[in-house]
Amino acid sequence: MNYAADSNVCLERILASIDLSGLTKKDATLFTRRLKAYFPTLFEKYVRVYGHQYDCYFHLQKLVEVLREGVKNRKPKLKKLDELRTNSPLWYREEKQVGMAAYVDLMGPTINDLHNKIPYYKALGITYLHLMPLYDAPKGDSDGGYAVSDYRKVNPSLGTIADLEKLATALQEEGINLVLDFVFNHTSDEHRWAKAALTGDPRYQHYYYLFDDRTLPDQYEHSLREIFPQVRRGSFTYNEQMEKWVWTTFNSFQWDLNYSNPEVFNDIAAEMLFLANIGCAALRLDALAFIWKEMGTNCENQEKAHVLIQAFNACLQIVAPAVVFKSEAIVHPDEVLKYIDKNECQLSYNPLLMALLWNSLATRKTRLLTRSMKKSFPISEACSWVNYVRCHDDIGWTFDDAVAHELGINPYDHRHFLNQFYTGRFKGSFANGVPFAENPSNGDCRVCGSLASLCGLEGALEKRDRLSIDNAVKRMLLLYGITFSIGGIPLLYSSDEIAKLNDYSYRNDTSKKHDDRWVNRIRVTEQDTALALSSDTPTTLKEQASKAVFDGLKRMLHIRKSHCVFGVATTQIIEAGNQHCFSFVRTQQAGQRLLVLCNFSEYEQHIDGDILKEIENNPCTDLLSAVRYQGDESNITLKPFQQIWLYT
Repeated sequence: MNYAADSNVCLERILASIDLSGLTKKDATLFTRRLKAYFPTLFEKYVRVYGHQYDCYFHLQKLVEVLREGVKNRKPKLKKLDELRTNSPLWYREEKQVGMAAYVDLMGPTINDLHNKIPYYKALGITYLHLMPLYDAPKGDSDGGYAVSDYRKVNPSLGTIADLEKLATALQEEGINLVLDFVFNHTSDEHRWAKAALTGDPRYQHYYYLFDDRTLPDQYEHSLREIFPQVRRGSFTYNEQMEKWVWTTFNSFQWDLNYSNPEVFNDIAAEMLFLANIGCAALRLDALAFIWKEMGTNCENQEKAHVLIQAFNACLQIVAPAVVFKSEAIVHPDEVLKYIDKNECQLSYNPLLMALLWNSLATRKTRLLTRSMKKSFPISEACSWVNYVRCHDDIGWTFDDAVAHELGINPYDHRHFLNQFYTGRFKGSFANGVPFAENPSNGDCRVCGSLASLCGLEGALEKRDRLSIDNAVKRMLLLYGITFSIGGIPLLYSSDEIAKLNDYSYRNDTSKKHDDRWVNRIRVTEQDTALALSSDTPTTLKEQASKAVFDGLKRMLHIRKSHCVFGVATTQIIEAGNQHCFSFVRTQQAGQRLLVLCNFSEYEQHIDGDILKEIENNPCTDLLSAVRYQGDESNITLKPFQQIWLYT
């Protein structure tokens, strides 16, 4: 097929027939210009997925009408931001970008209450606030809000859409970007499309994967993995009202959307543009690896999943080019990299770095971290990692088995060790974690827990062991220090910044007790934030640790924002020459260089001074300690869990 020629013909027909009278003259010109620029891409992607259907071009015209409405509904301030971001397309790579992810009810507890938290965010240095799912969802268990009943309605307990728009404006005025979730693999079974399907409406039954019997589900199941085996076996749920089997990858109340239907794409695009027009700067693509189903595969990371995301991206470029996509792909590292592209996801979570930072803390060794980052850290200069240490979910050990084998590590045994270590089952472990999604068939699991509890603070406080408390604080600062300096947007998970311990109260809540991830979904109170901002000396050991972490993070972020080498620059992972240490070099175009050295051991470590050749043996200063190095040292000494940022 000659996509270019066909797209030109198609666009001419659409422009000749589409009604632009509802747009201002300026908007009509803008819309037409962007449509001409991005329609060839949109056409090619759309036709690749839906071109075999007789009504493909009808649905494509309907999609253009959706885009027109998106432009019409976009506020003037956001259109100005579109122009700004178009002229400064790498804004997300700037050293000033620092993120935080938070649940509204655990930080607010309402959207309006978050206005009062803006000074707290600014004091810490936050410029990017990701509010976890806040849409209308089923009461009780809603998978932490990821079962969306209405994309255009905020959960009534949190506020209203008007409240969210007001907050987005307030954040923008304070230099803080709002990030929202785009949950597009599934809806809740209470969404209006699902309700219509339940009544027997054939149009909306085609919005989901419904089966009259187990014949096809059984064929699919042969190659599907179970996501939450502790909740439900298999990927399909029987619905008695319809007398049909529903594809439910995650939970029985989350129905997978059928993207082989172009109406689903068009309607979800409309929901996406509604969210973009609230005033967010980025949309996190939830469960993006699962959106395309193909018999005989594991139905993850399929080629057409990428095509669909690229098509959604083209829609954004036409309506809201200030908005970028953030990939959430907790899959094999090689697959994660495939989603990262200027025309797909400009931002991506870095699950490999996250998992291997924890691995190095447990093993006190950095071989797997160094080798893996050498292979997988480099990405397009038009894109950025979002580097995190913890999130609202669990820790899965998603390292590359092939890399592990190269180092003589048995991947299966090593994952077992890490699970045992971080759930406190391994003798000598400092961690207080909780197993999640433990598979009764093979004993496999993932790990949950707060940053502080996994780093040993919970156990240290119980013993009132000051050395162990100090080491726990150092571990927390080490992990986040690497995410602050390695290149990309660092993302703090709310409550990490004040070293909150595991919250076990979820075990007494019937709607949460089956989901151990709630152990690290922790409320941050007014008292917590007041303590963090206070200049008074904390009295208890717990408060002292909390304050030490907050102040340490705040100071590192201030240093990060003061040097452009932390922004648009390249990263080279290098060998430290010491298996307990991790090192990398940042190089900025103007010639600034940063050599980062990290000790993952509780013992003093030494690195050969030859490593200073990486910064050409120039005199340099540790930005964290202000210690001056001449560049000719024979060796460099690192204290337990110390990191050094050598800047020249």
